[in-house]
Amino acid sequence: MTIERIHELFLESSGICTDTRKIKNDNIFFALKGENFDGNTYAQKAIKNGASYAIIDNEKFLVSDKYILVEDVLKTLQDLATYHRRYLNIPILALTGSNGKTTTKELINCVLSSKYNTTATEGNLNNHIGVPLTLLSMNKDTEIGIVEMGANHKKEIEFLCNIAYPDFGYITNIGKAHIEGFGSLEGVLIGKTELYRHIKKHNKLIFLNKEDHKLSKAAEGIESFTFSQNLKSDANIQLQEANPMVSVHYKNNVINSHLIGSYNFTNIAAAIAIGHYFKISPEQIKASIESYIPTNNRSQIIKKNNLTIILDAYNANPSSMSAAIDNFKQLEYTRKIVFLGDMFELGDTAGEEHQKITNELTKTSFDKIYLIGENFFSTITEDDRIQKYESFQDLKDHESLTEISGAVLIKGSRGMKLERILDLI
Repeated sequence: MTIERIHELFLESSGICTDTRKIKNDNIFFALKGENFDGNTYAQKAIKNGASYAIIDNEKFLVSDKYILVEDVLKTLQDLATYHRRYLNIPILALTGSNGKTTTKELINCVLSSKYNTTATEGNLNNHIGVPLTLLSMNKDTEIGIVEMGANHKKEIEFLCNIAYPDFGYITNIGKAHIEGFGSLEGVLIGKTELYRHIKKHNKLIFLNKEDHKLSKAAEGIESFTFSQNLKSDANIQLQEANPMVSVHYKNNVINSHLIGSYNFTNIAAAIAIGHYFKISPEQIKASIESYIPTNNRSQIIKKNNLTIILDAYNANPSSMSAAIDNFKQLEYTRKIVFLGDMFELGDTAGEEHQKITNELTKTSFDKIYLIGENFFSTITEDDRIQKYESFQDLKDHESLTEISGAVLIKGSRGMKLERILDLI
């Protein structure tokens, strides 16, 4: 069956589903494969649960005209997404970067949705499956699509661009994330700027933080809309303060966000600049930014007992970890306690990068520091403020945290699940 015909069936359906537990009537089920499952084996269940069709790639499951046999289910999903994107012919804004992608995407969506009907990536569904699903969630009412793109190796962003064909691109930053896959910081730069090269090849436009020298150099020769605090740019946006919430100044408006940390300034500034480009009023931009409240363990401030807790346990890499430590140093609390968990996907650099963070902590005035995870446990320090635990369970078994007071920073990679510390304090 051709993609054109599958697209016709898709338009008549109630949407795409890849999980039989979430099937809705008249969904089209795509029988994707994973490391530990074969979606073909669930096709019959999908039809039984109400799916109108099941897309499969194993002939032995072809038992009625409700089953559509293709060569490769995943490639069909991706091809259908590209076909649908061209069918809708709407502006697509793609964003990637080492840190802050999801927060920036949410802020941009808040701003743009104040004037336009937008569809944006849900959560962090930003990979070779999530990007197609995002595109296929757009419909004839969507005026602007916002697509987050994640990557942990070279050529991945290029691949995603060739599915989404973005009209606009934004890279948050280049940092020490996914070094294991990219090989080096230079590899991260090459991988992430695949978005720039796609935009340039198709004569489209990027949004650029002009004060990011690496990205400014990489953006040479590409049509851009720029923002900055101190350099001549298309949108001038000033950081007012970050103690702890970030406030910015833009066109005679002070915008008071619910985001902590000066590192969130550029995320906010990007959303403001993009709103400016799409002709949203300064007042509406202010209202939109101020309405955004972070969730899902990202830069959340939680009040518990006599504690002010900064929960930033969704993800971590050396760049974001250093930024969080630096920001916490500047906050005006009399007593500060830190819980840091291992940073993943650093490959051969893991030992070195965890040691650098440990060394950085010894130069702070934090009252107590807890380091959790195998990599942090292997670091060397003589600082008696630092307590190291090989796992969360070790911390739980050996520390009584119910009496601590002051401000608390919790940060670590997603796999560490450090939000569990909230149950201990």
